[in-house]
Amino acid sequence: MGRTSAGIAMYRRRGNTIELFLVHPGGPLYTGKDLGVWSIPKGEYTNGEDPLTVARREIEEETGARADGEFIALGTVKQAGGKTVVVWAVEGDYDAGAIRSNTFVMEWPPKSGRRAEFPEVDRAEWFAPPEARQKLIPGQVAFIDRLCEALGI
Repeated sequence: MGRTSAGIAMYRRRGNTIELFLVHPGGPLYTGKDLGVWSIPKGEYTNGEDPLTVARREIEEETGARADGEFIALGTVKQAGGKTVVVWAVEGDYDAGAIRSNTFVMEWPPKSGRRAEFPEVDRAEWFAPPEARQKLIPGQVAFIDRLCEALGI
């Protein structure tokens, strides 16, 4: 089984449209990058783990948001790097400015021998579908289209 991730596309209604809750990756490799690097909160899982359980855990670990409600299965996509991502959508409303993320450690600067700790997610924001399509990793854009179709938007 290749690398697999599960995520939650949280959305909120705004008039006749929606906004999606997306996260920007933390760490020095993404500083100053914006278009095409944001993501649906997600995390890797292994064979035998329930993907929806993992998705709910990951959104909470990466942002502090709890995903509760009626989940809409949005299926899977295979990203350019080969990772398969499965996503569910759920309606919610979380204060993007209040996120709290888990952290990871990496050698930084490269080849320095020093290890530094960084947040997995450095910020989150709500985006309407047109802007979300620009911000998201290209391989995840299909989830926006699937959600809009499921909601009749």
